[in-house]
Amino acid sequence: MTAVTEAPAPAEARTVPTERRRGRTRGARVRRAANVFAVVTAVVWFFPLYWMISSALLPNSEFRSSTPTFVNTHPTTEHFAGVLGDDRFWSAMTVSLQVTGISVVVAVSMAFLAAVAISRFRFRGRKAVIACILVIQMIPAEALFISQYKMLDGWDLLNSVVGLSILYVGIIVPFNIWILKGFVDGVPVELEHAAMIDGCTRVGSFVRITLPLLGPGLVTGAIFATITAWNEYTLALVVMSDGNQTLPLWLQYFSGANQATNWGGIMAGSLLIALPVIVLFMTVQTRMAAGLTAGAVKG
Repeated sequence: MTAVTEAPAPAEARTVPTERRRGRTRGARVRRAANVFAVVTAVVWFFPLYWMISSALLPNSEFRSSTPTFVNTHPTTEHFAGVLGDDRFWSAMTVSLQVTGISVVVAVSMAFLAAVAISRFRFRGRKAVIACILVIQMIPAEALFISQYKMLDGWDLLNSVVGLSILYVGIIVPFNIWILKGFVDGVPVELEHAAMIDGCTRVGSFVRITLPLLGPGLVTGAIFATITAWNEYTLALVVMSDGNQTLPLWLQYFSGANQATNWGGIMAGSLLIALPVIVLFMTVQTRMAAGLTAGAVKG
């Protein structure tokens, strides 16, 4: 009785699994390298924030040391107490909140209406309006300081929350129009037409169909407007005086109030100024992702 021997597999069949294993190994190496690069990039971006937090909690005696303190073993809250005990800080906080609130509401509303008009309507001069928005974005802000100052002086709005808010609205609106126009263009107009066929009016179809899908765009524009108005320094320096300061101006006053620079107080003040924006962004980021998912159109 003769034994049956299996024929050897062709060379092509043996090389296919080998190539697959090599491909998986190569893909795993690429993923590991990408993960390492992402971690290194995150550490580099996070280090300034860590240094600010560590310095804000560092005792004054450690600042005089010639050796950098990377790990703070004796944290203190004396710098935060000094900042929070300064009456000018709370006055500047009030001014910044008022200016930011007015700028965000007015700028986002105006940009939203302009973006809808440019995206949904075909009117004469539409391309000229788009070109003007681009040109405005190219003008350096410093070139407008004198004219802006003269304008507010003629309106008797120098050193006022309303006057500074008007200038911030002018900065925020052009860029927000571009942001919101992209979101409006991304919503098919056929959805509004279908709602109008079902009995909705033109405004009703827009409010019920398109507006909910523009939530992520409105949030994005509001975040940009908040960061711009909250952190802006040069225009506030030109328009506002010592008795009516925003938080960036207060930080300059606080750092130069004494002959010896209070680095701990500066770091504590910078952290308190940045904290509201960080918290707002982290809170709204999840809502942006949820809004993008909820805005998906199902076939």
